[in-house]
Amino acid sequence: MTASPVGERAARTLTAELARHTGATTGLLLGVDAESPVLAAAIDALLPGDTLTVVGDPSLRAHIEEQGRWVADRVRIVPTLDEADAAQVVIVGTPLTGTADEARAEVDGLAKYIADGGVVSVATPAFGGGAAEELDRQGALFGVGTDLVVANRPPLRVHRLRFSPASASLADGLAPAYRPSSVPLTRGMHIDSNGVVAAGLFAGAAALLRMARPSSKLWLVPAVAALPVAAFFRDPERALPTEESAVVAASDGKVLSVERLRDERFGDGEFLRVAVFLSVLDVHVNRSPVAGKVVDYFVADGGFAAAMKPDAEHNVAAYTVLETAHGTVVVAQRTGLIARRIVQRAPVGSLLARGERFGLIRFGSRTDVYLPAEAADATVAPGDRVLGGASVIATWR
Repeated sequence: MTASPVGERAARTLTAELARHTGATTGLLLGVDAESPVLAAAIDALLPGDTLTVVGDPSLRAHIEEQGRWVADRVRIVPTLDEADAAQVVIVGTPLTGTADEARAEVDGLAKYIADGGVVSVATPAFGGGAAEELDRQGALFGVGTDLVVANRPPLRVHRLRFSPASASLADGLAPAYRPSSVPLTRGMHIDSNGVVAAGLFAGAAALLRMARPSSKLWLVPAVAALPVAAFFRDPERALPTEESAVVAASDGKVLSVERLRDERFGDGEFLRVAVFLSVLDVHVNRSPVAGKVVDYFVADGGFAAAMKPDAEHNVAAYTVLETAHGTVVVAQRTGLIARRIVQRAPVGSLLARGERFGLIRFGSRTDVYLPAEAADATVAPGDRVLGGASVIATWR
């Protein structure tokens, strides 16, 4: 591995998998020194019961002891990888560069140090190179998440790979993952990266118009539009309900219907479906209503009827199927009259915490949550307003 700068944002992304485990977790970190932001982020992620093994020079021990007894008791230093035990989360602290063969050998060499169902978190330069191509290939086969960290020099792509299946029950012990795709504005408000790009396009169009036609005020149209476009992609922080039995809303909006139905695509049983309409004024970031494992994802063709109309039942929709302790749960992201673009960021095999962001729909749309009817009771009714990740739409029996 060749040294490459890793900033605080990229470091937090690399250690996100370690940070989201709420129970006792084992971590393995390599490719760092005492000044590494990745080492600092990994230490910050530790909770009581966690242990972290760091592969590095024995002189790191003095740096760890300077952090205090609480850290020193949880961090072990080993001089070589051969002396490390398998861990639930393996973090490569230096981006992989070089050829595809070198990157493949690096990842293959880590396989025996990843516990069953564990994840390896590794970064590569975002734009081109043999290592980047190899990690993209690995991600297509084993990826359970990827993040592009533009706010780093150079920009990095962080891959999370899982080489053996994980139990859906592990999701119950996870907190929502940190997502660099959500750009912070204030402590409680973020903007999804889609909004940053969209607002940038409008601002760029305004600049071009002003240069091309300096005597015209036409440039004001895209300039003024940039702010509301960015606001559409706002991503506020939400406080999750504390009740373990709570099922949370997948999106903001107005409850259209609460009904029992059957859908053979998801199984033979009956489902309780809660449908929510999102106007263009609602937050369009989608969150997982429950903790579970993504076991299927597919898109169904259809039309583009207004999302609040019954015909929206047959609109284009993306279905994320979750395996949970209570049975199969499905989230349908439906397009609307204006919405033509669905973003889904949770690949098959990934684990989602309850309330975790997993995608969004651009402009007016609808989300449907399907729950096993014999296991859940609705707590909302048509006409109710809900907030994604915060409002309880049903409870497990």
